[in-house]
Amino acid sequence: MLWIGTLLGLPGNWGLALLAVALAYLVNDSVHIDIHSPTVAAIVLLAIAGEVAEFVAGAAGVKQLGGSRRGGALAIVGSVVGAVAGVFIGVPVPIVGSLIAAVLFGGVGAFGGAVAGERWSGKDWDASIRIGWGALWGKLLGTLLKTICGTAMLALVLYAVWT
Repeated sequence: MLWIGTLLGLPGNWGLALLAVALAYLVNDSVHIDIHSPTVAAIVLLAIAGEVAEFVAGAAGVKQLGGSRRGGALAIVGSVVGAVAGVFIGVPVPIVGSLIAAVLFGGVGAFGGAVAGERWSGKDWDASIRIGWGALWGKLLGTLLKTICGTAMLALVLYAVWT
């Protein structure tokens, strides 16, 4: 569930990092879970890398095309609102419907937020829409990169639990 939370825009990677810490330091020694400090450190570093990658990709999508801070901030707000809306809109398709809709609507929300922010900053429609597309693709790329980091984290935790 934590890994899926990352797709929904929730802090799933940090949940995995906390799970790794709990498994390493709080589980009774009689339970055979072979997770050590280097593995926990790698998992925490992957969580940090996922956050940095998501932030940089999202910011680059707006900034590279000449977007303003306002456009970038509203793109973030729009992506969160879009992801939450997508969860509910995708409900008719079991399991994957909500996930796919959350990711896509997060991108659409970033697009809408960036366009609104750029229009509010006084840019014309063409420039605002171009920057909005940058926000959409930046959000999708950031989500992909963060999910890749989360997948690696999950693999490390599962390996430590099952070996």
